Amino acid sequence: MLARVYSCAVIGLEGVIVEVEVDTGQGLPAMAIVGLPDAAVQESRERVQAAIKNAGLVYPRKRLIVNLAPASVRKEGPSYDLPIALGVLVATGQLSPECVQEVLVVGELSLDGTVRHTRGVLPMAALARQQGFRRIIVPSADAAEAALIPDLEIVPVDSLEALYAHLSGQQSISPQPRVQAEEVIPEAYADFRDVKGQEHVKRAMEVAGAGGHNILLIGPPGSGKTLLARAMPGILPRMTIDEALDVTRIYSVADQLPADVPLIQTRPFRAPHHTISHAGLVGGGNWPHPGEISLAHRGVLFLDEFPEFGSRVLEVMRQPLEDKVVTISRAQGTLTFPANFQLVAAMNPCPCGYYGDPLKACTCSSSMVTKYQKRISGPLLDRIDIHIEVPRVEYDKLSDDRLGEPSDVIQKRVEAARQRQRQRLDGSGVSCNADMRPAEVRSFCTLDDAGRSLMRAAMHQLQLSARAYHRVLKLGRTIADLAGAEQIGPQHLAEALQYRPRGMDEG
Repeated sequence: MLARVYSCAVIGLEGVIVEVEVDTGQGLPAMAIVGLPDAAVQESRERVQAAIKNAGLVYPRKRLIVNLAPASVRKEGPSYDLPIALGVLVATGQLSPECVQEVLVVGELSLDGTVRHTRGVLPMAALARQQGFRRIIVPSADAAEAALIPDLEIVPVDSLEALYAHLSGQQSISPQPRVQAEEVIPEAYADFRDVKGQEHVKRAMEVAGAGGHNILLIGPPGSGKTLLARAMPGILPRMTIDEALDVTRIYSVADQLPADVPLIQTRPFRAPHHTISHAGLVGGGNWPHPGEISLAHRGVLFLDEFPEFGSRVLEVMRQPLEDKVVTISRAQGTLTFPANFQLVAAMNPCPCGYYGDPLKACTCSSSMVTKYQKRISGPLLDRIDIHIEVPRVEYDKLSDDRLGEPSDVIQKRVEAARQRQRQRLDGSGVSCNADMRPAEVRSFCTLDDAGRSLMRAAMHQLQLSARAYHRVLKLGRTIADLAGAEQIGPQHLAEALQYRPRGMDEG
């Protein structure tokens, strides 16, 4: 008897329907799995056999052939255990074929028949609804994640035995209630009120958050660069439901979704160590999985000790910083992952960290300082709009008990500025000032006579390139948005020019 059960594969961030066909035949008892399975799928034979027996069901002493169609799609991971087991039960007459019609099934089996967590359930549930399935059977651990998708019945299962009882009509399993976004409590970030001093740096980070600009913090050890970076997501606008689902889908596929958090509603904050490989940063593997820049999608990517990252690792970020996506090509095909993140980088001014410090003398030679700073290429630095120095914090400010301005107050100003940008850029394909193309800059960054005079002097004295000129205009537009001004004024341009790097405007 031939049985058909539907399951799902995840390629990149998208799901693909997989038809699990199980047929019984004559010959020595064995199970053969075909359809481009990897080693984890091949090992399903032992897991399925032990799980069926330990669930009190009958495993047939026959030859079984399992086909995972389409054969052109590579199948990986243990999520096909449960559909294969159901296919065996249907093929041997222990379950009716009608009970698995219009149902999508995913789940890994333990030897005792327990159903384990499976990664990528959210894109699988989204595909099930898109393809017209009425129900999806998932592990109980992943049911809340699947319940984010509306108009789909979610059946949470703890064991193969319980699922058999449900499908055979002996004891039904209650569907998982729909998960509403409002039920999920956001986590807390570091707060700007806890940062002592550094008012001008906080202002620069507010400008960066308001316009979606990348920022580089330069200062000695212990000046607060890491704390400032960790507070950055707390001032960014709250994520919309579409953005939250977008981020959750990436974390689900990467198997990094916390067990008790079905929906990620807070901006991601990723801080990889400088020893990370380029595949770990942008994504990769034999069959590519999302890297750190995709896990930072819609959030903040913090690169501490910026010059310590390998040059190859840093250079692969240039394309994602411009295009907001990363494309990974392999012999099997090409995958594209989203990478719309905000870069916050931090570095010391020299190897010892105290170049230019007023209190502690630098022990580095001038050649060492130059070599250290040259580790970051000009084209990469040119993609960072704001360069700000983070000086040593004085004792009077550290010992002051007064708290600074809290992050939620700054966030309201940032959200108001972003709302102005969305209204202005509506229909242009971009949503914030940092992403504006030359056409939008020409339309929305017009200057009055005083502004043109200031920029003419800046172009001459600072030797700004054309790209740097446009970046100053975009920064000025953001500062004007924070001030609620319709026109970019000289005061906005003057502040924007302060954030330009020194001696790095060529190219």
